[in-house]
Amino acid sequence: MDKKKAIDDSEPGPAPTRAVDRFGFVKQEQISSPDGLPKGRSIHEREREERRIRKWRKMIGVGGNDWKHYVRRNPHVVKRRIRKGIPDCLRGLVWQLISGSRDLLLMNPGVYETLVIYETSASELEIIRDISRTFPSHIFFQQRHGPGQRSLYNILKAYSVYDRDVGYVQGMGFLAGLLLLYMSEEDAFWLLVALLKGAVHAPMEGLYQAGLPLVQQYLSQFEKLVMEHMPKLGQHFVEEMINPTMYASQWFITVFSYSFPFHLTLRVWMSFFTRVLRLFSKLDWLY
Repeated sequence: MDKKKAIDDSEPGPAPTRAVDRFGFVKQEQISSPDGLPKGRSIHEREREERRIRKWRKMIGVGGNDWKHYVRRNPHVVKRRIRKGIPDCLRGLVWQLISGSRDLLLMNPGVYETLVIYETSASELEIIRDISRTFPSHIFFQQRHGPGQRSLYNILKAYSVYDRDVGYVQGMGFLAGLLLLYMSEEDAFWLLVALLKGAVHAPMEGLYQAGLPLVQQYLSQFEKLVMEHMPKLGQHFVEEMINPTMYASQWFITVFSYSFPFHLTLRVWMSFFTRVLRLFSKLDWLY
């Protein structure tokens, strides 16, 4: 950055700043109110959030040790609290507990390190090409070859080796990137495995298998839902020969993390994990 300033006798104006929202995405506008709190979040809301965090910490226990027992005893309480929203500071840990990825991590010590360091992938060049396109407005991924981009590369390369039938497909980076915002590199890898291979729920790997079968299924279901719930819009699409593949494929391939506002993406993921929880609470062998 050029630090030289032109000589000017006039009163200097305020220097432009790059504001960052509470999720780490760079914004051009000011996002804080005069009292220093994030815009739209009052002191009362902050206090309420702190109470929610205390409830969640008590529910999951230290490092998540009490989670399984609490889910077994109080599944409806857990479901209600998830629908209200997982505290952002605990989101990563709760995702791991719900998905079963924490168990995968414990059952596979050293596997991730081996995949990253000692294995080679046929998709390495493709992964490198796409890294800078993943959440380019987030401060964690903006630095070329910085820690965020390195971690993202490691996860995608490791998964392409772990599951060679799927390998790497453009769009996977947004899943891995979203997970990296809430957990360590190795934790994010095993959560990606749990989601795609289906540790405690139906596998999502069909999003990336040859022919994208799960994407095609979702697009067909989406088209029927539009016709059912928004018939005028659905009929308009038919008349204009607009089908969901023209605008919605990216939604499903990236699980709504590419073009949707980040807070809305988190709501979608919250709904997904709520459904996963229904299966999780019924698996007696987990306890």
